[in-house]
Formats: sequence, C-alpha cells, structure tokens
Amino acid sequence: MLPYWILYFIPLIGVLFGRRLASGAQPLIWATVGIIFTFVVGLRYQVGGDWFSYLDHLQRASMMSLIEALFHGDPGYYLVNWVVAAIGGDIYAVNLICGAILMAGVVIFSRRQPIPTLALLVAVPYLITVVGMGYTRQAVALGCVLLGLVALSDGGMRRFAIVVLIGAAFHKSAVLMLPIAALASSQKRVWNFFWVGVVSLVGGYLFLFDSVDTLWENYVEAEYHSEGGLIRVLMNAVPAILYLLVHRKLSLGEQARRLWWWMSVFALACIPLVLISSTATDRVALYLIPLQVFVFSRLHVITNDTLLRAYIVTGVIVYYTAVLAVWLFFAAHAHAWLPYQMYPFAS
Repeated sequence: MLPYWILYFIPLIGVLFGRRLASGAQPLIWATVGIIFTFVVGLRYQVGGDWFSYLDHLQRASMMSLIEALFHGDPGYYLVNWVVAAIGGDIYAVNLICGAILMAGVVIFSRRQPIPTLALLVAVPYLITVVGMGYTRQAVALGCVLLGLVALSDGGMRRFAIVVLIGAAFHKSAVLMLPIAALASSQKRVWNFFWVGVVSLVGGYLFLFDSVDTLWENYVEAEYHSEGGLIRVLMNAVPAILYLLVHRKLSLGEQARRLWWWMSVFALACIPLVLISSTATDRVALYLIPLQVFVFSRLHVITNDTLLRAYIVTGVIVYYTAVLAVWLFFAAHAHAWLPYQMYPFAS
C-alpha cells in the first residue's frame, strides 16, 4: 500500500512547503503532479474491483464497428476502447486516457481553491484512489463534472452543460447533474430553467431514459447493497452541513454560493435515499465528492486568526489521513486495490 501513501504525501508536502515556491513555477509543478497521478491511475495492473470487467469492455469494443461503438450505452467510453483497439493498444492506453481526463478535472478544480495542494490532498483517498482506480467510466464523468463546476462557478452554464454531456457519454448517470446549472443560476432564472430543462431532457433521452427500467431492477428491486455506501454518503454530508453553517463567511459570488448550497442540499438528501437503495445512491453521490474538496480546502478562510487557520488545516489533514488509513486497512473491497502494481513492472 506504500504507493497510495506516496500519492498522499505529494500534496501533503505541498501544503507544508508549497508557499515557498515561486509563483512562476506553479504551472510546471502542477503539470508534473498531474502527469504523475495520471500514470499511476492509468498504468495500474489488476487494481480495482472491476478490472476484469473493463478487459471485457475492450474485447467487445474490438469486435464492433465504429457505428456500433457510438450507439453503445456508454458511447464515449466505447469510442475510446474502439480507437485503442483499432491501433493495437491495450487496457493501459484506455486507462491512461481516462485517467488524464479525471486528473485534468481534479487539477483545474484544485487550483481554483485557496490552498490548491490541500484540495488535492482531500481528493486522494477516495476520489482518486477508489473512484479513479476502480470506476473508470464514472471517473471520467466525474472529471468532466469537476471541469463543469469550475465553469459554472464562473457563470459558464453552457460550458457546464457541454462538459457534463461529454461525461454522460462515459457514464450515463452524469446526466443527473445537469439540473444543478438551473438551480445555481442567479440571473435570467426562468430562461435558464427552460433551456437547462430542454438540455436535461435531451441528455436523458440520449443516455438515460432507455436504461431506467434496467437500472431500477438492478439497483432497487434486486436490493443490491453497496458496502460502506452509508459511510460515503455521510462523508459528503459533513462538508454539506459545514457549508450551510458558514457559507456566508466564504466570500463567494452569488453564482458560486447558490451552486454549493444546492450541492449541499443534495448531499443531505442522499442520507434517507441510501437507506432505500444503497448502491444507486452511492453511485450518484460520487458526483457530490467535489463538495468535500471545495469545503475542506477553504474552511480555514472563515477566520482571520492565523493560529486557528493552522488548526483547521491540520484538522483536515488528520481527518483525510485517517480516511485513507481506514479504507486501506478495513474497507471490505480494499483487497482489490492491494498490492498496487504498475505496468510494465507487475509480476
């Protein structure tokens, strides 16, 4: 499990010593960090609970025509697999592409926070380690959602809709994030509700509606149970409660304030829903993980007391150190991530 701790220590070192670096060096350093994480995610070997399922996806895509790949349930992911197979690539090429999209979202989103390295540190234990290395398709969708949230915070509703639809091409559940754009709008709300509603319906028609019956049968009627689903939902609920309590002290614009207010409300709404269907709610709640990154990387700004700020940052570090340790040592499916092996060095 040492490689996971090394990934965690990279942003930790940045939190402790990053302020000493020249601002001109920051872009190169972040690009290097993004590349390192992309290679760790993309070149993993037999890591993640669905490793062999993704090998099957690549095998099926290799036997499809381009049209068949584009009309598959997750056309974006199958297009990547089809192209990789057509040029003689393997699962590592697919995972590198997917890992790069995820890390682009993580890095760009993190760099928008007051302490970017702290934001990356918060992302490592679950968003990158578990989702990035375990749920490849949804990891790409989450990377697109992160890019969309950056755009939406700046008022770029159309950019948000576009990148979320791209994410939905990799995992259809990302469509459920589209209404956030309308709810977060602070101007021309009637118009925004109208066009976002239209885009949501189109996205649902293209990616989701034909799968509703199957998803309901698999996730609700079949009573699939997601190990630790309630715990992960509660992990989103903690920053949601904190945000609702202190959001007026975070110096946010109206658009960003409304965006994260609704994200917090949805995170809390997942608590009763997870009792009905833990797996379905757990998968949807993955798109609310950015709330953890956003809140915990800027919670310290609620006070001007330097010592108190240091205590808050230290508390966040201790908390996520515990999260990573508990997951690696006690999670029911952690064995699928251990030991970490990397191509071409895997035995």
